[in-house]
Amino acid sequence: MKPLAGHVAVVAGATRGAGRGIARMLGEAGATVYCSGRSSRREPNTSSHHYAGRPETIEETAELVDAAGGAGIPVRVDHTVDAEVAALFARVQREQKRLDVLVNILTGQPVNSWKRFWQLPLEEGRAFVNGWVWPHVSTCWHAAPLMARRKSGLMVEIIEQEGIGYHGQFFFDLMETSLKRLSYALAQDMVSRGVTALSITPGFMRTEAILEGFGATEATWRDAAENHPEARKWGFISSETPCFVGRAVAALAADPNVQRKTGGVYTSWALSQEYGFTDLDGSRPNMGAYLQEHVPHLVSGKPSTAVEWKLVAV
Repeated sequence: MKPLAGHVAVVAGATRGAGRGIARMLGEAGATVYCSGRSSRREPNTSSHHYAGRPETIEETAELVDAAGGAGIPVRVDHTVDAEVAALFARVQREQKRLDVLVNILTGQPVNSWKRFWQLPLEEGRAFVNGWVWPHVSTCWHAAPLMARRKSGLMVEIIEQEGIGYHGQFFFDLMETSLKRLSYALAQDMVSRGVTALSITPGFMRTEAILEGFGATEATWRDAAENHPEARKWGFISSETPCFVGRAVAALAADPNVQRKTGGVYTSWALSQEYGFTDLDGSRPNMGAYLQEHVPHLVSGKPSTAVEWKLVAV
């Protein structure tokens, strides 16, 4: 018996990367997975997103869910359009009468400049924060009643970096800390309804775009990690497939005591150690250990301010 057989998940942003890996691994655990995104065989993504025009589609992801042992359902949704988000969850309620897992991997535009706050264009900063944060808020808002009604569920935000120290650029920091805080606020509001909300950061992932950028495939990534200058610089040798964080989400979704983790920020590698899952090749990548060994100033350097913000488990 698969641990998530009979469970229903929505992976918002399932076209590629972490979203695709998470959808696949929820399928591996037996779930029915609604795979949402803007890139479809029927209707391509014509937005200004930097990945618009890439070949991956939600239909491909759904097929991979099927192949892994679950049931994949592709749904073209622009999560910046509230009416489309509302229609997605109305469909889930109509067809399944339940929602057990929501995972948000909704991305906006990349950082274009690392200048100081006052040197950054204000309207561009506003658009950056809105484009990243509001789709997460809207998606969670429409999903929450389905879970609250059944007094169970797991809401996951996929974020970057487990800490809450400064992220290097004002609007990028505002966005990253907002997504972590969003998850914490959801945990506060939803705990009385039996719903768990938390955040997970993966390590350096071997996504389709990253592999392509390094001129590598999943079969040849180690050559790139050893010989490509940028890959070596950023520790690609410690990378993981998107399915590694996918197995982290599946393990949490199958844990009957997951609510003890509500409000927290977790890493794929720490969850691997706790739950015992591996990456597809049987390895247990640990980006945190790699950074601590090779670039400790990035993970343990002192801030320039008099006060340092940290997360503390209680």
